Amino acid sequence: MSKTPAAAKTGTAESGGKMKRKVYEKELRKLQVELCQLQDWVKAEGGRIIVVFEGRDAAGKGGTIKAITERVSPRVFRVVALPAPSDREKTQMFVQRYISHFPAAGEIVIFDRSWYNRAGVENVMGFISPREVERFLQLCPEIEKYIVDAGIILIKFWLEVGKDEQEKRFLARINDPVRQWKLSPMDLESFRRWYDYSHARDMMLKASDTDYAPWHIVRSDDKKRARLNCIAALLDFIPYKKVARPKVKLPKRSNKKRYDDQVSLRGRNFVAERF
Repeated sequence: MSKTPAAAKTGTAESGGKMKRKVYEKELRKLQVELCQLQDWVKAEGGRIIVVFEGRDAAGKGGTIKAITERVSPRVFRVVALPAPSDREKTQMFVQRYISHFPAAGEIVIFDRSWYNRAGVENVMGFISPREVERFLQLCPEIEKYIVDAGIILIKFWLEVGKDEQEKRFLARINDPVRQWKLSPMDLESFRRWYDYSHARDMMLKASDTDYAPWHIVRSDDKKRARLNCIAALLDFIPYKKVARPKVKLPKRSNKKRYDDQVSLRGRNFVAERF
């Protein structure tokens, strides 16, 4: 099992202050090594894992998912971030388009938002009726029981960002040209409806925080700490073991058919070396 679930709890920043980048990167490196060990175990054991990330807009879901996946194989760690449903998908069972992305043996699927859209954005924005929300909250625990009973490890994270920090992040997106793509009309409306989202969150947690598929809430005002805490918890929730790897040794290059393979590139179009 994970040996460093407390890695994010070490005294690595000034009291009450933001974590320093150098310290963050050191701790992240340790956790990413363990994520690679988890990856080996999942492949060897044929494990199936689903990780759900939910939270308000600008809560830090994308950055946390990137920290998890940047050093592992996308063939093992798959990220699913579905767009708005098509006209055809709107006529399907609500969970149908999500189930098609569930993991096969040797896969970890990370949902950047999930079937809980029904209890969140669709509910708050009035895209569905109160009756449909109620029906979803009734059925969701039953569906997740089937998932867990099928042998899939289901881990659910809610990233909780504060009002002031969310406002700060939205303003940063507005003023930074490389972040403006993150800001949509829906985001702005969600900012206005803070307490509607709080109420929807509370209903969701009350209905779907079960013993077999509990919610894990991550304070995310400090992005660095949130990422470390989340990864450490993820590793701790999965009973993985280190898988022995054979030692790798580079073979000697063959000189058979040897020729000057740079001369043959002369006259080709190379990208200008501007840097």
